[in-house]
Amino acid sequence: MMENALPISFESNDAFREIFQSMSEGILMVDETGKIITANVVAEHLFGYEKNEMNGMQLEQLLPERYRGRHMSFRREFNEHPEPRRMGIGRDLTALRKDSREFPVEISLSYTHLKGKLYVMAFISDITLRKKSEDALRRSEEQLIVYAVELEKKVESRTQALNGMVEALEKEVQDRKRAEEDAHHALGKERELNELKSKFVSIASHEFRTPLSAILSSASLVQQYSEKQDQEKVHKHVQRIKTSVKHLTSILDDLLSLGRLEEGKIEMSRERIDLSPFVQEVKEEISSVLKEQQQILLLCPPAAEPIYSDARILRHILFNLISNASKYSDVGKRIFIECQRHPDHVSFSVRDEGIGIPKDEQKHLFDRFFRASNAGQVQGTGLGLNIVKRYADLIGGRISFTSEAGTGSIFTLVIPDTYEENSLN
Repeated sequence: MMENALPISFESNDAFREIFQSMSEGILMVDETGKIITANVVAEHLFGYEKNEMNGMQLEQLLPERYRGRHMSFRREFNEHPEPRRMGIGRDLTALRKDSREFPVEISLSYTHLKGKLYVMAFISDITLRKKSEDALRRSEEQLIVYAVELEKKVESRTQALNGMVEALEKEVQDRKRAEEDAHHALGKERELNELKSKFVSIASHEFRTPLSAILSSASLVQQYSEKQDQEKVHKHVQRIKTSVKHLTSILDDLLSLGRLEEGKIEMSRERIDLSPFVQEVKEEISSVLKEQQQILLLCPPAAEPIYSDARILRHILFNLISNASKYSDVGKRIFIECQRHPDHVSFSVRDEGIGIPKDEQKHLFDRFFRASNAGQVQGTGLGLNIVKRYADLIGGRISFTSEAGTGSIFTLVIPDTYEENSLN
């Protein structure tokens, strides 16, 4: 027994001694040889020793004999590379009381250097109650597993007994389910139709009113300017009337196309198409609807082999894509049309330098009546690209795009080609 074994710096520090003795954990201070320098009251109580009775003992005396040899090796390693750590991670630790009873513990190590000597502090907690709770929980889980197995057997037995009844009722349930699905599908179609009708009324009331108002006012002004022989203003309003009529025609074409697609009345035909002349013709036809100083740059190999597809549908798709490129681009901007011939397919790309499409809205681009939030006052029904997608599907093609808001968009149409004029059934 050593009653006053603390190093002089520890002994003279009343604050340290007060903290040391008031800790809720058991604390042992050990020197490099494993000799206990001092222990706080909690540690003495945990191990069953009287005050100062543990001073001078070897730390290994507090361990079950089967751990002592290994612990001495561990102590040497810690002295060589001291660092704060927990002991026994992943395994159970036990300590030995004075009366030779073992009890489960958790131990954390820290260290300090004083006058060139290493002192190790072991923080010890008795986890007997926690281990008992864990053991009780584990036993409860084991009992629960046994109960679950027994319950599963009972359920299986009951299930087998009910199988006959289930089989007898199965057909009736399936019939009812099919009836419910049919009713749900019909209700969904009815709702969709009502939504389409509502959107159509909204579009008709808005998109038709604007050009009709322009036609009416321009017609009145044409009459006034004609009487005044102001031909320049007459020409201006005649052009305004023509533009409004073209817009109305475009809306009607979209609505008629959508109707025919919905009813399945679009008939397919495949014919020989000379690629370069065909695209050149599309370019010339649509040039009249471009904004001021906009120009189309055509990149299409003049000697490309002919393709076989539905020329009417292909023209409609390209017209729509080029028209959109013009509508959503400023005056003076360029539109690029590129076509490429491949062994079994041909691709058409329409690139613009327009407003682009916001990234978070791109997933809705081919939905009916969808218009991007940055479309502003640009006229449109939101049907064009939906019709383009469905036309592309009809001729066995696919439509894709890339776009960045404020920079522009690229729409790419890829359609198959078998080189044979009679290859489309």
